[in-house]
Amino acid sequence: MRKSSSPLLTFLALLGILIFCLVSAALAASLHYLPQLAEQTFGPPSPKLSLQDRLYLSAKLLARQEELTRPLDPEGAPQEFRIEASEATMAVIERLHAQGLIASVDGFRAFVLYAGMDTSLQSGEHSLSPAMTPIEIAQKLQRASPTHVTFVILPGWRMEEIAASLPTSGLAITPQEFLAAAAQGDRLAGYTPIPPGASNEGFLAPGEYDLRRDATADQVIAAFITRTFQNLNDELLHALQAQDLSLYQAITLASIVERESIQKDEMPLIASVYLNRLATGMKLDADPTVQYALGYNKKQKTWWTNPLSAEDIGFDSPYNTYLYPGLPPGPIANPSLQALQAVAFPVQSDYFYFRSGCDGQGRHSFARTFEEHLQNACP
Repeated sequence: MRKSSSPLLTFLALLGILIFCLVSAALAASLHYLPQLAEQTFGPPSPKLSLQDRLYLSAKLLARQEELTRPLDPEGAPQEFRIEASEATMAVIERLHAQGLIASVDGFRAFVLYAGMDTSLQSGEHSLSPAMTPIEIAQKLQRASPTHVTFVILPGWRMEEIAASLPTSGLAITPQEFLAAAAQGDRLAGYTPIPPGASNEGFLAPGEYDLRRDATADQVIAAFITRTFQNLNDELLHALQAQDLSLYQAITLASIVERESIQKDEMPLIASVYLNRLATGMKLDADPTVQYALGYNKKQKTWWTNPLSAEDIGFDSPYNTYLYPGLPPGPIANPSLQALQAVAFPVQSDYFYFRSGCDGQGRHSFARTFEEHLQNACP
């Protein structure tokens, strides 16, 4: 015969069941209401978050709600804050804290993770203030409108190609404004003698620049020219003088070498060919000078017509070195420091000719005589 359970054990069992139900109900409520409360204050979460991560970060944000929704210093002054292109998110957050812009590394990190902003901080210069809330700071760092932009000039670009890249650069300069300012070579007179009426062509150093978005055409051109003369150390200037070239002539020749060289290690050898020709009074017969003279090719949509026809070679221009001996009147592009070094320190050779190789690798075949040059022609 089975004995009945004691009243005490029955009560304890029922109490346990009740507690379990209450805990389960509370947990279910938290699973529903914590994310809902967080979304009301902090906006929608990243869709990439798992349910577990969303619940964890929601709880963390609600616990730090006051520090995330209030500025650290309502009277704080704006300050420049730069994010490097390869900088890790945690490094950025730690610097924000170190510069007195946010109260907590942990809270700010929780918010950017919750909002999915941790992988989309914009590099560049930003104007931030401790009078902004951490949420406002995080949002501002998402905007692709830092106070500075990175602007790149490729080696061998002529002024018009630099101008053409401006509309998508983020700089507040039109191509027309740039070209009008670049045509005025007067600013070069403070650095080196130049021919009357010369532009800044050739002195706009290729490379990467960190420029303010609101920079004027004169300001960016000044930055480009300053870079050129920063590159000209005493050793380089003395070597150019040893080639019996003025600085303006050297940059003119370097611009031709730049445009002729696909494989950059050939620059010193190509420079030697042109220097040998100049020394003996031969015409340079340089295709890039003809391309420069022809200007924009609407059909090919390029400033550098290729290939050149017989009619092109006969185009009458003082820049056409097939028709006129010596160097052209001025640079035909903006050469790299490497091209200028090739002119200053050329290979010592007895070559007077070169032509493109036949393997399509961008290298050249060099020759001492015209007969050898003909033999280097492709089948």
